[in-house]
Amino acid sequence: MDAFAKALLFMLPAFFLMIIIEATYAKAKGRFNFRSMDVISSLSAGMTNALKSVLGLTVLIVGYGFFFERFALIEQKQGPLLFLLAFVSLDFATYWYHRLAHHVNIFWNRHVIHHSGEDFNTATALRQSISKFVNISVFFLIPAAFLGVPPKVIALITPLHLFVQVWYHTEHIGKLGWLEYIIVTPSQHRVHHAMNPIYRDKNLSPVFCVWDRLFGTFQEELDEEPCVYGVTRQVNTWNPIIINLNHIWLLIKDAWRAESFWDKCRIWFMPTGWRPADVEEKYPIASAKSDQFVKYNTPASALLERWSWVQFIVLVAMVFHLLYKLVDIGSPLAFIYGAFLYLVVFSYTTLMDRKEVALWLELVKSVIGLAIIFQTGSWFGLDELMPFGSAIVAGFQICSVLMVAYIVKTKFQNLSISHSVRQSEKI
Repeated sequence: MDAFAKALLFMLPAFFLMIIIEATYAKAKGRFNFRSMDVISSLSAGMTNALKSVLGLTVLIVGYGFFFERFALIEQKQGPLLFLLAFVSLDFATYWYHRLAHHVNIFWNRHVIHHSGEDFNTATALRQSISKFVNISVFFLIPAAFLGVPPKVIALITPLHLFVQVWYHTEHIGKLGWLEYIIVTPSQHRVHHAMNPIYRDKNLSPVFCVWDRLFGTFQEELDEEPCVYGVTRQVNTWNPIIINLNHIWLLIKDAWRAESFWDKCRIWFMPTGWRPADVEEKYPIASAKSDQFVKYNTPASALLERWSWVQFIVLVAMVFHLLYKLVDIGSPLAFIYGAFLYLVVFSYTTLMDRKEVALWLELVKSVIGLAIIFQTGSWFGLDELMPFGSAIVAGFQICSVLMVAYIVKTKFQNLSISHSVRQSEKI
């Protein structure tokens, strides 16, 4: 866990740098496709995923080592070819796991967050799941075990395999000629994220597009069919925690409401989006269409936008503090810190959604933060790295409540009035 935390200390800044580079380029070209609230939501999803991974909050039924020890048929020699074999094997496994996530109701829950972004840029790549409660992806690595790929090599290759999937989340790179037949390109991945009927559930390969071409899931990006990004059941929130749980909550409600016991059982394993007929009739859900799509947006004052960025930057600082001091903080304090950071995300993204309950969430979050300092005498050892660090954190919690109260009580009302006036003028 500590090794992964140290890796994240280097990987996260690299992700942020890539986002800044793309945003700068987009601005210079006059094709700026970064909305602040969408970007903050995407980055916040990435931070929650990083926290979940580093704290090990996923049940592993069986590890890859179990299959390797029992099924390895070939003894591979160390060298570049072994690492290439591991990379290709991991890519093959990821394709099938990804395909499962797109086609089975229960597994879509752990992937919907990645497709929920209605803009398409590098930040979208960080919309990663925290709702993968049980890890079954290892079963798709059985072919790698047969080929004799050691567990240590898979462990080394996995972070690289994830990292190289970031670059193609962009609208600013066109088709790449002969490379379109070898690797997944931005053009192909734009198709994957599009909700247009012709594009849906296509281009599932992670790095090598050969899997899509072999198994019938390839679709070229068409000039006459511009990509419309998002999901047909729009999430309509900036809160990544709610997005992660939206689909599973719908499945639970539908299973409860279904009259047929058979429907209650099979809904989990039916094709993505399937609902019992009686439930569909009584509780219909609107489905967005690509030719009439309206992006989720919330009117935001300059103050709300800036404050959301401040909250995110503070979150990043705290996450880096946790990653850096993970071993020293230890258990159970690391899990308490992680839970607090989830509450931070839930609180400020609820404010971004312009919900007045954000004030109460902020108050609860800040009281918990102050209680942690009061009970332990320190903010998880921050004073060792920064003089008066705990006092700064305490002061920020108090200021944060006051700022959110001001935004909710004044800016929300003013924005609602001005937004209504603009709508009236359009009519």
